[in-house]
Amino acid sequence: MNQPLSQSTGEVASTFPPIEAIIPHRGTMLLLDSIAVCSDASLTALASVRADAWYADAQGAMPAWIGIELMAQGIAAHVGLLSMRAGKPARPGVLLGTRRYEASCPAFACGTPLRVSVNELLRSEEGHGAYGCTINQGSEILAEATVKVYQPRDFQTFIEENSRS
Repeated sequence: MNQPLSQSTGEVASTFPPIEAIIPHRGTMLLLDSIAVCSDASLTALASVRADAWYADAQGAMPAWIGIELMAQGIAAHVGLLSMRAGKPARPGVLLGTRRYEASCPAFACGTPLRVSVNELLRSEEGHGAYGCTINQGSEILAEATVKVYQPRDFQTFIEENSRS
C-alpha cells in the first residue's frame, strides 16, 4: 500500500497514492503522472509530454503556456496530500494566476520527462496561498513562476457567488 507524507514527522515518504487519488483532474485534463517527493512546504511531481494529448502540436509537443496548469496541478497535489495527512479529504481550490510566467522555450518536446516543483511561499488562514514553481528537464529550468491560489472553505458557494456576474 502506498503511504503519503508521514503524519508524525512531516518527512518525505517513499511512495504516494496514485495521482488520481490526490487531485480531482481526470482524463485528458490530468497532466501529472505521479508524485516523487513531498514535504510540509514543497512537492515534486513528474509529468510526460505525450504526442497524442489534446494539447499536442504538429510535432507532438506541449505548448509552454500549459506549464501554468502543470504548476497548478502540482500545488493541488501538495495541498491534497497535506489534507490527507491530516485525515481530511482534499478540497478544491482556484488558480488565481501569476504576474509573470517565464518559459525558456516555446514548447516542451514530445517525450520529454518533466519535473514540476512547487514550494510554498505563503499560506493564510483565509485560504490564500502563493507558491514558487519550476518545471525542469533534468537540471535545466524550462519554466518558472510564482503562482497564487485560493482554497475557499465552501467551494460550491464560492462558485455560485462568483458566477452571477
